[in-house]
Amino acid sequence: MDDLSRRWRFFRAGGFDQVRLDDAEDLLAIGSLDQKLWVALSCPVKGIQFDDRTLYFIDSDADGQVRAFELINAVHWAADRLVDPSLLGRGLNGIVPGEIRADTEAGRSLADEARLLADDLGKSRDERLTVEEVSAAQAKHAVRALAAWKASGAKVALLGESTEAAFGALQAVADKIDDYFLRCRLSAFDTRAGEALNAPDEAFKALATDPLLQSESIARLPLARIASGGNLPLRQGLNPGWAAALETFRAQVVVPILGEREALMPSEWQMLKEKFSAYAVWRGSKPDDNAVDDSVRQLEQLARYVRDLMKLANNFVAFKDFYTRQGKATFQTGTLYLDGRSCELCITVVDPAQHAVLATLSRICLVYCDCVRGDQKMTIAAAFTAGDSDQLMVGRNGVFYDRQGNDWDATIVKIIDHPISLRQAFWSPYKRLAKMVGEQLQKLAASKAKENQDRIAQTTTDSVKKGASTTVPAHPVAAPVQQAFDVGKFAGILAAAGLAVGAIGTALASIVIGVLALKWWQMPLALAGFMLAISGPAVILAWFKLRTRNLGPILDANGWAINARAFINIPFGTSLTHVAELPPNAERSVIDPYAERKPLGRVFARLLLLLVAVIAIWLVVSMMLT
Repeated sequence: MDDLSRRWRFFRAGGFDQVRLDDAEDLLAIGSLDQKLWVALSCPVKGIQFDDRTLYFIDSDADGQVRAFELINAVHWAADRLVDPSLLGRGLNGIVPGEIRADTEAGRSLADEARLLADDLGKSRDERLTVEEVSAAQAKHAVRALAAWKASGAKVALLGESTEAAFGALQAVADKIDDYFLRCRLSAFDTRAGEALNAPDEAFKALATDPLLQSESIARLPLARIASGGNLPLRQGLNPGWAAALETFRAQVVVPILGEREALMPSEWQMLKEKFSAYAVWRGSKPDDNAVDDSVRQLEQLARYVRDLMKLANNFVAFKDFYTRQGKATFQTGTLYLDGRSCELCITVVDPAQHAVLATLSRICLVYCDCVRGDQKMTIAAAFTAGDSDQLMVGRNGVFYDRQGNDWDATIVKIIDHPISLRQAFWSPYKRLAKMVGEQLQKLAASKAKENQDRIAQTTTDSVKKGASTTVPAHPVAAPVQQAFDVGKFAGILAAAGLAVGAIGTALASIVIGVLALKWWQMPLALAGFMLAISGPAVILAWFKLRTRNLGPILDANGWAINARAFINIPFGTSLTHVAELPPNAERSVIDPYAERKPLGRVFARLLLLLVAVIAIWLVVSMMLT
């Protein structure tokens, strides 16, 4: 619910009001701000330019999205553990142990861990522990835990440095020795079990056909012959498949603890296992290098919140960094240089085809580029908001610089075409007309060239045939009959042509008469009106589209939940794309040594023809007026 007693401050940007979050007091109160006034209600954890670890802590349900309530909870969690919550508004890199509350159970363990870390780093407890140092505390915690574990192992290492090898030798034969003594107890229970629990004759007969050195059947046999109340022989009468392992067990375990033995009694076996039980428990308690101590983890979380929460809120609750141009927004992944322009509104996308379905509703000209840097690959969508799209085409190459300053090879793979500027819209009708005329002229020239080629080929073929013919045909071929001249048809054609020429001449004469009837200062206005009549509709349509360009669909297609109509108007859009310009103090020579040179006589001839045409038109008009 809104806190009606609080006086919120807003700034106007992007065509809508955005809340100002200037200090920790504003940040701590975002829970009371109506979420209808938030710019975004959710953002993805991946694909944005923000600390992944901080977003991991804020994403409490680990669903890959940071939502409004998770940001609010993170702010309150950090404030409850700080002596002075105003630290959250300063963006400090880390935390001082004395800034953590020690009067609460939640903060006490964090304060103790911070003081311990300061001592490990050789820092004063009044010095700030950076986020990087706190993040590395987990490794230090693992080292301390491992050292403590090793120290406690000295108490249970009954054979000193040889305990590890002895324990391994015991573990290697433990199951097989337990199996042997259990069989012996069963044989003592019932004499009939003795023969049954020994290997049957069929088992030995099966071994006769197997390669004994590779047979696993030997290892499955008992360690020694089963007998009621029998002891385990350690030298003679052993299963060959286990002889080597039992000899190691005898030398490393039995002899150091019990002395020389030819056989091992059941009670002695139980005693050996009990002596190594404490060591087995110690080995099982070895700390995991990747295990996370909760106090260390929360200390890192608090340090990151102190540094990052204010910045995240100004790129979530409001888009301050983006619209005030004070820095890069979290969704801006870098800058694309292509076609003499630099585009600052670039975002990372996974699938251009899927992203374009929704992003086209933004009415922004988007260029999707595949970027490659060594073995690394990614795809970006760059917004072109200044210049024109004449030279934007699939396959063109550019260079993309990410936020870390790394350069990537960028290639256009897809374009969403929308108006880029009013200048482009103004000249677009003339460019289309020039393109259409050029295409028609090319088609006409190609058609005429083909007709000439066909005519030459036919003439050549006829000449060859005529020269090769040496016999006179028996029946002379009749000459083609010439059709009679159709006077009526020819007159109709001339009349139609005359009407067309007359209509064109009349129209031109009307235009010339109208222009000459104007005063000199009215002629530029007439020309401007003529151009406006041609370019006006395109400019008006482009103006409506440009002023309603919306950032929302671009981010929504990337997993955001944009809660406002984040418009990009014409002035702001122009600032997002910079067109190549010469430096202010640059010197420029207009002499081009490779410019196309035109003969001087041809220039004079064209000027003369133009002068004659103007005089002729003036004389005709003058005669018509008189």
